[in-house]
Amino acid sequence: MRVKICGLSDETAVHAAVFNGADAIGFVFAESKRKVDPYKVTEIAKHVPKHVKKVGVFVNEPKEKIDEIAQMCKLDIIQLHGDENEEFAKSISFPVIKAFGISSEEDLEKVKAYPAEYVLLDSPKGTYRGGNGTSFDWNLLQSADLPQKVIIAGGLKEDNVQSLLNKVTPYMVDVSSGVETDGKKDLEKIKRFIEKVKMTKEAVR
Repeated sequence: MRVKICGLSDETAVHAAVFNGADAIGFVFAESKRKVDPYKVTEIAKHVPKHVKKVGVFVNEPKEKIDEIAQMCKLDIIQLHGDENEEFAKSISFPVIKAFGISSEEDLEKVKAYPAEYVLLDSPKGTYRGGNGTSFDWNLLQSADLPQKVIIAGGLKEDNVQSLLNKVTPYMVDVSSGVETDGKKDLEKIKRFIEKVKMTKEAVR
């Protein structure tokens, strides 16, 4: 099972995520308490091994700005977390993760039609687009048949991620606030979350 640690903003937390087996790391370039400067990410990215995917999170940004930051920071994947339409996603020259807030089966039907290689299913938006620490109803996913690779986010943490994985087997799980203490990335929580996910799926096999 793959794990993405999102909302990273310093080299120490990035190292903890990579060292403990994260498959992807996320940098937020949108307005957020976790927003990070592209120049800082450029420096951090130099120390990230190629097998760990670097994801840039954007909300309703112009394509030109996304391209500029993606090339500067050597991103691997673009995460669109706003109201970007299908045509906009098709115009992006990187693999795309499109985030959707899920509160009903109708929301999942909208997901199916979207032209993205990956979809991130999250709780409905709060103050920010994601990273709000709340879950959606995972039972909705048990009858869903989505064509894209599914990433699940929203309120995940060490003590509830196993409950999710007992219900569904997504392509990846994504955590941000669930590995924080007092709003800062907690290196021990990062370690324990990744270990929990990896051990849970090994046990299922």
